[in-house]
Amino acid sequence: MATTPGEPFAESAGEAVQTAVMSVRLVMAIADAVRRHQQRQKKGAEEELPPAGQAKEDAKAELKDLLPADISMALMSGADWPQLAQQLMALKSAGVDLEQLLPRVGEIAVTVRDQVAANAERVAKEGTGEWERMLRETLPAGPVREAILSSPTWPDIAATMAKLNERGVDVRKILASAHDEGLGVDQAVAKVLGAGEAPTTSRDALLSWGPLTDGLDIPKDLDLNDRKKALRQLAISPQENARYARMLMDALPAHGREVDLAVTAKQWPLVAARMAKMESEKKPVAEHLAGLAKDVSWTAGPNGQIGSRLVQATNHVLRHAPGEAPPAARPKVSTSAARLQSTTVGPTKAQAAKTAAPAEAGVAAHRQTGPAAKQGRVK
Repeated sequence: MATTPGEPFAESAGEAVQTAVMSVRLVMAIADAVRRHQQRQKKGAEEELPPAGQAKEDAKAELKDLLPADISMALMSGADWPQLAQQLMALKSAGVDLEQLLPRVGEIAVTVRDQVAANAERVAKEGTGEWERMLRETLPAGPVREAILSSPTWPDIAATMAKLNERGVDVRKILASAHDEGLGVDQAVAKVLGAGEAPTTSRDALLSWGPLTDGLDIPKDLDLNDRKKALRQLAISPQENARYARMLMDALPAHGREVDLAVTAKQWPLVAARMAKMESEKKPVAEHLAGLAKDVSWTAGPNGQIGSRLVQATNHVLRHAPGEAPPAARPKVSTSAARLQSTTVGPTKAQAAKTAAPAEAGVAAHRQTGPAAKQGRVK
């Protein structure tokens, strides 16, 4: 069987070093994905990679004394070294300090190398390739997670994660470390591109604060107007989203039209994110959804709003134990409430005074903890 130039060294170096090299490639692929994403966002296009020949020489000089010798040699002996060298020099050109980045990447690689060496037997494979879910559980919402999932190289990144997992490596730990490096890359590239301060909280993120996002990890720049982007920001794959829609349909087989309206409603991605979070916590989503058929008060009201009401009702039953969700509060529409919600009629001075001082200023509703203050009449 023919061998590539890097294989003889790989065999002599052993599985531990090769697995460590794989972790370096994973971290660098994530860093490169963040760089590309930042440049597309700010410049509309990615900067071209430097010529491979020159990049190899420059990257070799950069690696000297910054990575352990066995790992750097394995990297430069690999068939993908020219591409890796190009990525490395593109990061430097984008403003990333390699003298800060590479030693931290080296620490990750050494940890992986030692971990594999200590595990003589390979642990059984746990998952079946649902790496989007692992990302959602491991990485907070933000530019790094979105960059990974939107990268053209995401399939390659997922495949690398699977191989590391098969070899007994704690992929979650690597992802957590790679996330911190990704943030540094994001900030460095943004500084060069003149991006300035981090984006302010979007209108969708602000308007979603409350029961719909309580306990969820949502990005500050959430964009619910773009369904595909919103699902990507929340780390929900199209396959997962379709499955959650089917679960709702299975819970309400007699309400197909209403379910379709709920799934196409603007805030549906937040419901899907809650289902995904519950599944990761091994909670019985289907049993929660069964409560929708028992309390159909969500069917009452204007037909034009039934999709939105079902979204709220679904979120309501998901946030309570199966069969224990209290009747959802559905106050009658009043003129004063309508005026407060109106975009054309402002509140009166008396109404404004009542709402001027929130109980906990500066704290987002979906980040608050502890029991909510009771409202309504005192019996």
